Amino acid sequence: MIERWSRDQVLALAPDAASRSAAQKVAAPGKWSACGTTGTVVYGECEGSGARPYLACVDLTEPAYRCSCPSRKFPCKHALGLLLMWAADGVPVEQGAPQWVTEWVEARAERAAKEAAKIEEARAKKAAEVSSGEADGEAHGAGRSGGSSRSGAESVRHGRVAAGLSELERWLDDQVRQGLAGAAEHEWEGLAKRLIDAQAPGVAGVVSRLVRVRADDDWPGRLLEEYALIHLLAVAYRRRAELPGALAETVLSRVGFPVPKEEVLAGAAVRDRWDVLGRRDEEQDRLTSRRVWLRGRRSGRAALVLSFAPQGQPLDASLVTGTTIEADLTYYPGAAPLRALVATRHDPGATAAMRSGPGAGGAAWPASGADDATRYDSGAGGAVAGTPPGVSPEQALDEVAGVLGEDPWTESWPLVLAGVVPGRDSIGGLPLHRAARDPWRLIAVSGGRPVTVAVEWTPRGLRPLTTWDDEGTAVIL
Repeated sequence: MIERWSRDQVLALAPDAASRSAAQKVAAPGKWSACGTTGTVVYGECEGSGARPYLACVDLTEPAYRCSCPSRKFPCKHALGLLLMWAADGVPVEQGAPQWVTEWVEARAERAAKEAAKIEEARAKKAAEVSSGEADGEAHGAGRSGGSSRSGAESVRHGRVAAGLSELERWLDDQVRQGLAGAAEHEWEGLAKRLIDAQAPGVAGVVSRLVRVRADDDWPGRLLEEYALIHLLAVAYRRRAELPGALAETVLSRVGFPVPKEEVLAGAAVRDRWDVLGRRDEEQDRLTSRRVWLRGRRSGRAALVLSFAPQGQPLDASLVTGTTIEADLTYYPGAAPLRALVATRHDPGATAAMRSGPGAGGAAWPASGADDATRYDSGAGGAVAGTPPGVSPEQALDEVAGVLGEDPWTESWPLVLAGVVPGRDSIGGLPLHRAARDPWRLIAVSGGRPVTVAVEWTPRGLRPLTTWDDEGTAVIL
């Protein structure tokens, strides 16, 4: 049986405001000629503009959505309306589901089993290659981090990137020598375009956002910080052959060298019960990105699941804020691994086989201290059931310091703060991001009392994601 979601959690799945409004109109029993739930699936038949009703169902274990309506939005208003009724306990429990529902669920299970088998096969193959020494360099990132340079020959792309970053270093020297006030918007734009031509899109993205930094009141200090980090990255790339493998992987990723999804899925998996802490959508260059933050209950590890889609197209809606999933996550390589993929989901009730601690995935993270997993497992302040365990502000700062020590280019990190009182410009004494100040909904839930809050740490301050009320119900901020 899946724990019932709140109205907030359902509406947060809507792709836009219009879908939220339309879903609330559809969430009326009179609109549905039939509906039911088996505990893991919610289904129904909703009247539409045609003679036949629309068939909508949601597999709550993923979640995954299906509807026979022609809408291109995902999830559509019918799936959302059905979930709103279920959240309000307005869908009757049934022993079984109609055939069209069971066929869809079985087809999905079959596809999932095939994908899991492929992943296991890839992992076994990779393990065999490593043990035999056939791909030892690749397993440790040498192939991406500059194994070609170590062997005396650079690839064509490495040559282009090296030339582009060499020009960047000279440009930065000129900026510091001539003064920060001399930089103009067209210079950053031109430099970013040349870096893209040099096949260093990661650095180009950092350079292109300098325009926004210049628009801030405190721009001199911030611009100098950005210049310093960009320079550090350029130097680290030039000297990557001297770096530890994990740090070299981080440098390559920051510069813009991609890691194939198949390679990530074939890596060591971390199985845990993952709290979905929140998400944030951003639009840039006609592309919408979705960041979903997770935290492992046993391992204490943080994770970020990224998805992208062209503007107007649906994004991944399989991770519901405020829920807890049991799953295998595989991480992209790096010194402070954060970005991850959900490799396999497991039966929510199957916890006995789980291994606790960072060693579950063969990784040594968190680097900030061996007791991090214990802290997050026990919590600070005795959380209500349904509320994720958290840490104090002091412990959170220790963790962030450890992260920055491993990856100084880290721009955000998910945390769960326990026993903190929010204010207009801070939470538990930690400053809020300028765009997140006056969090009245969070303050209202707190009422001046300590609460548990999931936040996104950034160098400019915290961004609140989710809090939990006295009954352990998630309140999305």
